[in-house]
Amino acid sequence: MTFAPRMARGLALPNLLFFTDPARVPDPEAVAERLPPGAGVVFRAFGAADATPRGLRLRAIADRRGLVLLVGADEALAQAIEADGLHLPERARETAPRLRARRPDWLVTIAAHDLQAVMSASALGADALVVSPVFESNSPSAGTPLGVEGLRALVGATDTPVYALGGIRAGTVESLKNTGIVGVAAVEAFLN
Repeated sequence: MTFAPRMARGLALPNLLFFTDPARVPDPEAVAERLPPGAGVVFRAFGAADATPRGLRLRAIADRRGLVLLVGADEALAQAIEADGLHLPERARETAPRLRARRPDWLVTIAAHDLQAVMSASALGADALVVSPVFESNSPSAGTPLGVEGLRALVGATDTPVYALGGIRAGTVESLKNTGIVGVAAVEAFLN
């Protein structure tokens, strides 16, 4: 499946985002090594003691393989590893304007789980939204799946590029054709 290219902050938005998760993907570096050039990694350290060295390893892989590297919710870590931007959880979306003022060159993506969050994050200047969960997900925080039509409705409500996350795998990705998304995001789908 292919997606129309979109640009933000002088970077091509990846069509594929790998979200790290220490509980479900213990070796994110191995996954990053297999990603195609132009893909993105969202490094979510969740306060891990080894966050900076692991982030620097991911930065080196991203540089070598032509990947975009974002950090989840930790501006200091993103700065320390020279990330390309930050991914904000929905609950932190209100920080986007201050972040944008400090780091106008960074990509800023924001998680959104319903129409209100999509509209708010778009108004706050997100470069892209990560909408979830689209399908049943193994994430412990996943809510009720939106389904393809729910995703299509949220994409249609905004001009901000949207990624689909949640239950994305080989068997579900084709059903996302013609939804208007800029790309797909996943955690465990990259393990095989």
